[in-house]
Amino acid sequence: MSIITRPTLRWLVPVTAVAAVIGGGAAIGTFAAEAEPSLPPRTAAQLLVDLQTSRLEGLSGTVVQRADLGLPALAGLASAAAGDLTALVDGTNTLRVWYSGPDRQRVALIGTLGESDLIRDGRDVWAWNSRTNEAVHHTVAAENGTKAAPSDLPATPQQAADLALAAIDPSTEVSVGRSATVAGRDAYELVLDPRDNRSLIAQIRIAIDATEHIPLRFEVFATGADRAAFEVAFTQVDFRRPDAAQFKFNPPPGVKIVEGSAKGDAPERKPGTAPDGMDRTKTVGTGWTTVVVAEAGPLGEADKAAGNKADGDKAAGDKAAAEQIAGLLNGLTKVSGDWGSGRLLTSRLFSVLLTDDGRVLVGAVTPERLYEVARG
Repeated sequence: MSIITRPTLRWLVPVTAVAAVIGGGAAIGTFAAEAEPSLPPRTAAQLLVDLQTSRLEGLSGTVVQRADLGLPALAGLASAAAGDLTALVDGTNTLRVWYSGPDRQRVALIGTLGESDLIRDGRDVWAWNSRTNEAVHHTVAAENGTKAAPSDLPATPQQAADLALAAIDPSTEVSVGRSATVAGRDAYELVLDPRDNRSLIAQIRIAIDATEHIPLRFEVFATGADRAAFEVAFTQVDFRRPDAAQFKFNPPPGVKIVEGSAKGDAPERKPGTAPDGMDRTKTVGTGWTTVVVAEAGPLGEADKAAGNKADGDKAAGDKAAAEQIAGLLNGLTKVSGDWGSGRLLTSRLFSVLLTDDGRVLVGAVTPERLYEVARG
């Protein structure tokens, strides 16, 4: 099941998976293990066929996302921004999901500070946030799909598995792991091992329901670690079709309803262009060591620009944004080499290099791989 159309195995997605990991909720620890069930033998090829040929009529359940990315503490962030960042990288994300075919889907992200819902009912798509009590309504064309859950996180193990399976090519060893029990259901385990040691991802494990052939748990292990750095798993699941009432948006009292067009929808971007002021992006390499390179302007200009644009009521907010950017940059490690100089952010599953000449390089790779790409 997926809120977005299931990708084909030809897509190159390691970097996309890393982006999902960056945004994922976080907490130290792994999902509790249960007794290993006895299941009939299945080969890796059979499990892959099971995944791609499964037919899901309906589903509802509770999903938990957890991560232990090993991100450094970055000084200089304003307290409010730091609070939001902490919620992303140090908490546990709990979601409730409902699925009743490609045109009826719902994801509710339940946090300590409120709830966010994304609901599709036919051509109507609603995004509601309890903190602002605002609901944004979109009408999609009949042939269009629905975007992923808020923040583009993998809302279910199926979405995360789709990203990983798209990376299968000669750079990946595929095998069968031990059987498991997830959310009270027996499951096979498919194991993906990148062959390139420049990747920070050592292994991906996908627990597949033995009867329904739907992913129940998705785990990413970093190099040298015996505990998952990122995982998303059902803690409760029901494969019956949910009642149609689950997909009807009932506006709460006092809600502000905004039509998507009135919200200032982002203009469509041409392939190869980048959002948020970046001039362009490109990918270098294939498979697990793919690196995304974006042109963002020389370091230090972003905070100056924010200050220069500040006027009137926007002055205080722009100044705060500039201070946050400066604090973030000051918290990163200074690095240099024959490729140039810049700042480096590392974690267990991804690395980010911001060069002084205005490039941003991101990948699920070692810093050395980023330097190699920066060297060009």
